Amino acid sequence: MKKNNRVFEPIDQEEKDLMESIERDEWRSVSNFDEEKEKAVAAARNTLKKDKRINLRLTQKDYYQIQIRAIEEGIPYQTLISSLVHKYLNGTLTPVT
Repeated sequence: MKKNNRVFEPIDQEEKDLMESIERDEWRSVSNFDEEKEKAVAAARNTLKKDKRINLRLTQKDYYQIQIRAIEEGIPYQTLISSLVHKYLNGTLTPVT
């Protein structure tokens, strides 16, 4: 099997800083790895958990357009709306051109 010798460039400054920190050997293993791993897994699960419901009123036109777009994307329309809200709040929502 051939070895892959590609070097990956950091995506952004935060990733660059992290890589440099690792190269400077600033990271140490924790003594309670299993406990820390469980905390991280629980945090990830809580991040993905959808536990709040909302009621939302839309115009009939917007409702139908959302349903059409969801069908085009192959996802349920409620998932599409949730994704739009999430992207907006994280600043990653970009207009379609």
